[in-house]
Amino acid sequence: MDNAQIRAMHRSLEAYHGMIYFVPEASAAYADLGIHGRMGYFASRSAAMGPVGPETVISTFFNFNPELVYAALPKAWSLASPEQLLAARIGAADSALRRVLGDAVEGSEIAEAAELAKTATSGCYLEGHPLYAGHAAQDWPTQPHLVLWWALTLLREFRGDGHIAAMTTQGLSGIEALVIHQATGALPPGTLQTTRAWSDEAWAAGVASVQNRGWLNGAGELTKDGLAARQWVEDCTDELTAGCWEPLGEEGCARLRELARPLVKALLPELPGGGNWLKKP
Repeated sequence: MDNAQIRAMHRSLEAYHGMIYFVPEASAAYADLGIHGRMGYFASRSAAMGPVGPETVISTFFNFNPELVYAALPKAWSLASPEQLLAARIGAADSALRRVLGDAVEGSEIAEAAELAKTATSGCYLEGHPLYAGHAAQDWPTQPHLVLWWALTLLREFRGDGHIAAMTTQGLSGIEALVIHQATGALPPGTLQTTRAWSDEAWAAGVASVQNRGWLNGAGELTKDGLAARQWVEDCTDELTAGCWEPLGEEGCARLRELARPLVKALLPELPGGGNWLKKP
């Protein structure tokens, strides 16, 4: 498989995992534990690594304003244990998938997709992948629609760990990476600054830093060197992820995408930007 095919696997499947960050079932489940707002995101996603401190999450999540993380952790662990949060998260995934997909969760197609996705995770490895490793240490669910969700969660975190490795190889900070992504025009202006809670001053400093590299022009557009550097990061990320798809081969990957397509399509309305999740960034 070439890089374009590897990237297509990620883009076409990510929404099935990513819905957990937006569905009302998740925020309700965390609220039942006394955890509200952004604290639920940081605590639920990092819970697989145990009751880690904010520094570990700043490192592994990479591009959020550290003040957000310090506001969430370690306070969250005084309200709920990682085990409680993991249970709440998978329970929310179960409820949301049943609500959106209906009878499809009991179908043979989702069972086949789950088996394929689980097979793909056998191509992942622990070394250098802390978020993936934390999730890989957990028990697998048994119901096929949750096996599929968990497998895609593992694959997403494995890719994310590799993506951070590629960006740090280029010497990029989290905010610089956001500035570069924003400059592609894939998202409305201001989206990444707002969602990651960076101040105007910090964002301006990030822009200036990328400009000083020669990767961004005065109009906020990526230069030739900037485009090349970003492409290197994307290609490196794909290459680091390639091993996950080798157990399936091209035929198995094509079948997984075919089976997942109607499921992902049904879930897109749950996600901000909808179909943008399927577009090349």
